[in-house]
Amino acid sequence: MRTELDLSRDGEDFVARLDPSQVRALQEALSYARRDHAEHAYLTVLLGAGRDVVDGIVARLSGPHTEPFDVRFRPEELHVVLSALTNAATHFVSSEGLFSQEAFLVRLGFYRENFDALALAIGNAAYRAYETQVNEVTE
Repeated sequence: MRTELDLSRDGEDFVARLDPSQVRALQEALSYARRDHAEHAYLTVLLGAGRDVVDGIVARLSGPHTEPFDVRFRPEELHVVLSALTNAATHFVSSEGLFSQEAFLVRLGFYRENFDALALAIGNAAYRAYETQVNEVTE
């Protein structure tokens, strides 16, 4: 999976250029969080938004993607995506407190390191996009 992420600002929104593997990782993280039994209140605690917002993001990411494409995120939606990536691993910790890489990989189709790298890339790209916008305004 590509671990860099292109993110720009368009007003208050962020526009992410995602490659197909990044899209699949985001879909897996969000879909896992919104399992059929996940209620609105649970998703709000877990991700910062309810099922309607999560479903809307998943819908925008769906489709047969073979090339990189742009996806627009409101700041709160980007937070949801980041939360889904960073939270996924917590569901694969045993009662002894040990993380199960195998279960994570089997269920989500990626290594935890992929999710962590993508989450870090989102955070770094958001900061760079913010800095770029601030510098453009002050020049």
